[in-house]
Amino acid sequence: MAFHQLVQRVLLIGARLKIPPPPPAVRPPERLLRLIEALAPAHLRFDARALYYGHRYRSGFWAIYLLSAIAVLFAVLPLALGWDDRRHLQHPVIGLWAVGEVLIIGTVSTIYWLGHRRDWQGQWLYARTTAELIWYLPLVAPLLDFMRPETSVNWYMRVFDPGNHLRSGDDLEAICTKNEPLAQTLLDGAWSDPAFISMYALWTVGVLEAQTHYHHRVALRQHALLHRVHAVNIGLFGLTAIGALLHLAVHTIWLSVITTFFPALGASLHGALAQSESYRLGTTSERLEVELQRAISGIRATLEQQGASPSPARIKEAIREAIELILEEHQDWHMLVRPHHLPLA
Repeated sequence: MAFHQLVQRVLLIGARLKIPPPPPAVRPPERLLRLIEALAPAHLRFDARALYYGHRYRSGFWAIYLLSAIAVLFAVLPLALGWDDRRHLQHPVIGLWAVGEVLIIGTVSTIYWLGHRRDWQGQWLYARTTAELIWYLPLVAPLLDFMRPETSVNWYMRVFDPGNHLRSGDDLEAICTKNEPLAQTLLDGAWSDPAFISMYALWTVGVLEAQTHYHHRVALRQHALLHRVHAVNIGLFGLTAIGALLHLAVHTIWLSVITTFFPALGASLHGALAQSESYRLGTTSERLEVELQRAISGIRATLEQQGASPSPARIKEAIREAIELILEEHQDWHMLVRPHHLPLA
């Protein structure tokens, strides 16, 4: 478990997230099975890379914020314990606390330096984008017209206009070029086969339902995390206010610790939450969940209207619009995360 996942799990202790079970998997059309198998190794490779760098980037900014608050605690705790008094038995080791504080600050600086030097965020975004686009290639392949000459080898460029950051993927273009002969062979005459059209549409519905469930889960988790951190912050700043008022009547260094560390911890939690864009991610997932359900209903309605002999043009258009919705959401996520970098808290 990555550090950012551990922190969020701790923050969500006691939260009851009513997440429904995932929908059952739908078997792809027989014509697409070999293409899916051929694309699987590349998808797994980029997905593993996305997880690797994604965990480092998100764990990095959570660690930076929380370690900054702990550095504040290291600075004031020896005073509260009375170790600054030369008569105290622990006074000789007070320098170790200063060393610990320097080590924490050094750790924060090291995380920041490594994150920028090795471009954790950029590697994560590129790998995640490439993995997502490879995953949807079998959905896109039947929408291609292989007989028409095209200037782009990127399958998405032939069907959609998904955005500049999706146009520059050399890895994706190489994968499209490598698998185009196989896709063309497998899909030859596919749209004249009513069984394939129905299976393709139902499989698309299954993929969209899985995405709907994913975004429902993301929305629930992000909103729960947002509310929990807000509640913790209200408690921390409330205790800080009480400590400040008590300090007017009771003079103790422990109240100074409270009024120093608690605001630092609250600010760190708030900063990490803002960096993770929990509110916008949760809101976007809620919106996309509704739009995906609408797209699913549209594909099913088209199938029902067409009956035993579904119209290729109508099915193509319904599926194209549904996939375009997913691509637009991914582009929005990409543009949402891109401006953020590891903060030196």
